Amino acid sequence: MTTALVGAAVAVLAQQPKTNLGSDANGNPLRRAIKTGHVSNYDESKVPPYTLPDPLVLSDGKPVRDARTWSNRRRPEIIRQYESVIYGRIPSRTPTVHWRVVETDLRARGGAAVMKSIVGAMGEAPNAPEIHVTLWTPATTNRRVPVILLVNFRPAEEPPVAAEILSRGWGYAIVAYQEIQPDKADTWTQGVIGLTLAPGQQRPAADEWGTIGAWAWGVSRILDYLETDRAVDATRIALFGHSRLGKTALWASALDTRIAAVYSSCAGEMGSALSRRDWGETVDDMTQAFPYWFAGNFQQWAGRWNEMPVDAHMLIALSAPRPVFITGGTADQWADPVGEFLAEVAAGPVYRLLGKKDLGVAQGPPPLDTPLTSGDLGWHYHTGAHAATPEDWKAFLAFVAKYFS
Repeated sequence: MTTALVGAAVAVLAQQPKTNLGSDANGNPLRRAIKTGHVSNYDESKVPPYTLPDPLVLSDGKPVRDARTWSNRRRPEIIRQYESVIYGRIPSRTPTVHWRVVETDLRARGGAAVMKSIVGAMGEAPNAPEIHVTLWTPATTNRRVPVILLVNFRPAEEPPVAAEILSRGWGYAIVAYQEIQPDKADTWTQGVIGLTLAPGQQRPAADEWGTIGAWAWGVSRILDYLETDRAVDATRIALFGHSRLGKTALWASALDTRIAAVYSSCAGEMGSALSRRDWGETVDDMTQAFPYWFAGNFQQWAGRWNEMPVDAHMLIALSAPRPVFITGGTADQWADPVGEFLAEVAAGPVYRLLGKKDLGVAQGPPPLDTPLTSGDLGWHYHTGAHAATPEDWKAFLAFVAKYFS
């Protein structure tokens, strides 16, 4: 390339809008969306007025007044909306997962636990992609026990309260999410998504799943195994996910009612935080940075998030009447912890309709470092960053104990 061409290329790049604008005075990330020019907001006075779609109003405008109408009509409507234009629908041609236990340690963790290494082959091919799950159950009982399934970033990432989980007489299982589907753009031909593509097809159809849908599908396949394990009480399985995996946990619970409880940590935009609040990360940022997490149809909402038929309170409500626990951090404003709190409050009417208890508070700033665990919706707002802290975990164990004991 000649010097003139290099100079021309540099000039063109210089004219491109800068997407990373650094941070504000409080250290919050500032981003500019290429498609819309939108810049991150962290000023409550600049949060626009918004009206949330009502989870208790049918698409034809009729109110939902009873549990039967919610279960038979409104809930399926909301799921179809998420499948059509947000997370995508799961294709019918998914592979069968064949599970086998490859290792058992009867005296793990100093004799406190039984550890099993379990492998699931996705499909029939000799070189089929594999999902590896580690299951820990108390060594002190022969009864079936409740289990917390952690969809983790790393396979060896145990919960900070592992010893307490076991001492309560519960178990936990761990899977590394990228074994189900890689968390990268342009990897459609890999993982479970690759196994569902037709000959010559390079990516899912516009209304089919992205990677969040694939990870949620993987959660259900792990539940298939756990239902067969004699150490596990399959009626009491809770699901944990953090950040993008917190979104995954909420969507998996919406699709699979075998999940008895959900712990969604710092799930933020398109997870547990209200998109319409325009705070921190937005739909515009998502369509730009992580389009492959979603259905292709999700792209239409850049700059138009007020027109989406759904918002985070409806995703949370899809787990009703089952318990949901949500956490956020003071230093994680990118994920909008206030928006997470308000979404959980706004899911309350669905829980009340189904005879369950809501968060127990009205609209307002979320309480800091004070768990709310008296209802069937739980909350903890920790001082600190984008993380599932030991304090969060302890609050969740106290919350879920109402259902596991």
